[in-house]
Amino acid sequence: MLSPAIKAAFYMIGAIASFSAMAIAGRELGKTVPTFEIMMYRSLIGFFIVVSIGLYCGTLNSIKFENISSHIGRNIAHFTGQNLWFFAVTVAPLAHVIALEFTFPLWVILLSPIFLGEALTKLRLMTGVLGFLGVLVITTPWSQELSYGIIAAALSAIGFAGSVIFTKHLTKFESTIHILFFMTFTQIIFGFVCSAHDGEITGLGWADMPFIIVIGVSGLLAHYCLTTALTLVPAAVVSPLEFIRLPIIAALGFVIYSEPIELTLIIGALLIFVSNYANILSETKSLKLDN
Repeated sequence: MLSPAIKAAFYMIGAIASFSAMAIAGRELGKTVPTFEIMMYRSLIGFFIVVSIGLYCGTLNSIKFENISSHIGRNIAHFTGQNLWFFAVTVAPLAHVIALEFTFPLWVILLSPIFLGEALTKLRLMTGVLGFLGVLVITTPWSQELSYGIIAAALSAIGFAGSVIFTKHLTKFESTIHILFFMTFTQIIFGFVCSAHDGEITGLGWADMPFIIVIGVSGLLAHYCLTTALTLVPAAVVSPLEFIRLPIIAALGFVIYSEPIELTLIIGALLIFVSNYANILSETKSLKLDN
């Protein structure tokens, strides 16, 4: 029987594939549709899917409102981070955006003992730092001027870290389907308000439909996989697994957009792989000892 850590790793593979698909679709759609509108349409699709599944499974009747403040906090953090991320993928190299986004596991590792009461072990700290070093090797931020895209990508990491912290807290009281229900419903409102602030909302053409459908479905699937993984192992273990997405998105950027794959990317990716392997191996042994 698979250990919780291995199960979480499989769910994170699903999250990584979904987030990667969303990055490509987001870059294409962002050429014609503003990010607030992308978030609104994405949430509408996700809400329809969640409600359909909830009605089919009969789980919507048990939705609770006791943790509404945590839901709102989670979705403010996520909505902010996701909008910054969508903007960044349209104006900066994909590998650099994803690399800077990946500073968020280090924030989670450092903040989870404060907000979640999780232990900050030496190995967790070391794997987080090692993965972050891999990010620095890839992006070499000291050798280039900062652009709005790079700044947005870096700030998005703070929003994503807050979202993970809130999500881990909510998994103690709420099911995955309920977390996704509040996420899509709340962010429809956020997206509409932000989109309509200037009195105009961009419509979607037929050419945009495949991209928004991919964004809506992959975004929801990614959050389902991520939330389920968080129910299995600590947030400080789940978050560094996302580092694996970096070499994948770099390869996609090379194939689709001819973005170069440099030696620093390969070295950084190896550092990221080592940090994740050590983290999963350690957690698997720890859970076996606890049982």
